[in-house]
Amino acid sequence: MSRHAGARLGLALLLTAGIAPVAARAQAAPGQGTAPSAAARLDKVASFAHQVTGVTVARDGRIFVNFPRWSEDAPVSVAEVKDGKPVPYPDAGWNSWRNARQDEVDPKTHFVCVQSVVADAQDRLWVVDAAAPAMGAVVKDGPKLVGIDLKTNQVIKTIPFDATTVLQASYINDVRISPDGRTAYLTDSGAEGALIVVDLDSGAAKRVLSGHASTMPDRSVTVTYDGQPLRRPDGRGVNFSADGIALSPDGKTLYWQAIKGKTLYSLPTDALTGWATASVVPELLTDRTLAPKIVTVGENGPADGLLISRKDGRMYVTSPQDDAVKVRDLAHSGAGLTTLVQDKQLRWPDTFSEGPDGTIYVTTSHIQDSADYKPGAPISLPTELWAIRTGPAATGSTGAGPVR
Repeated sequence: MSRHAGARLGLALLLTAGIAPVAARAQAAPGQGTAPSAAARLDKVASFAHQVTGVTVARDGRIFVNFPRWSEDAPVSVAEVKDGKPVPYPDAGWNSWRNARQDEVDPKTHFVCVQSVVADAQDRLWVVDAAAPAMGAVVKDGPKLVGIDLKTNQVIKTIPFDATTVLQASYINDVRISPDGRTAYLTDSGAEGALIVVDLDSGAAKRVLSGHASTMPDRSVTVTYDGQPLRRPDGRGVNFSADGIALSPDGKTLYWQAIKGKTLYSLPTDALTGWATASVVPELLTDRTLAPKIVTVGENGPADGLLISRKDGRMYVTSPQDDAVKVRDLAHSGAGLTTLVQDKQLRWPDTFSEGPDGTIYVTTSHIQDSADYKPGAPISLPTELWAIRTGPAATGSTGAGPVR
């Protein structure tokens, strides 16, 4: 088949599926460098009837998403997208928690309030359960990291977090797994920002940089939307601490930043590991020893999701207040951001994942449209999953029909 014929067939499949490709704009952010040479294309993969945050694509191309219990008692926490529909994963039992039934359901063996999902190189799905419905009080025995074998679809490990790791005002947010599958790195975007380092073999966890300036909100930053400060009805603004997290493909450098922030930070991961197997644990993970090793990478502005592509090594950054996805070239120190995609349909781009073919997926969680910030908003908030394709081969669609 010729290239042109393939393109025509791809367009025909899009139209048949009822999904129109979105012509995304690739442009430079003001004062932040030039636009990438390859044009970007934004394709809608799925629409959801509930508020989505996390997405991950496994090595075999399977797509998983999650729905936190924020404004509503979501009917599903973790789902695999099959034939355009969210199917509870790994089964209905793990997804059977309901806030109204919390006295009857064991939080140790059920998803309480899931914030993110990430598939690793060992074909495991890791589920971050913040266990704080409505971002309120943490449910006792609920905070955990759950590992699921993607080959058998069975839970193989549950790592609970005690009260010294996940505080009562915590909200554990996103996770990255080391290439060897032995270490997990999480952010805590709650009242006291922090990083959490987990030895996946032993299940031991350490909370680090708790309340440090690099993990806390930046008081000088105001998150805006449509040119106005984004505030709750009582006047409170967006105040999330360390949220977005990214790991270099070689696993040697960890990056993070706060949503209410502008600065991207990094640490060498060898400063965060080794303590779990040490016979005598030295003072490796104290602010005094870690702080001098923190690198200020640059300014992203308020950002939610971060991802470093395996394909090209660039960092993808969500910019909710700009309806945009931006890119940072990490190979050039001091390089600024360029805007890869900017479109009004990207209402609060939230979380990234990279497919096996290099396609970048991003959820739009519509936080600014939620009942927390918009009185009268629906409790069940419709959201979307998008695919970003770059280069001349960006034809066709990843998409299925709407997910209900």
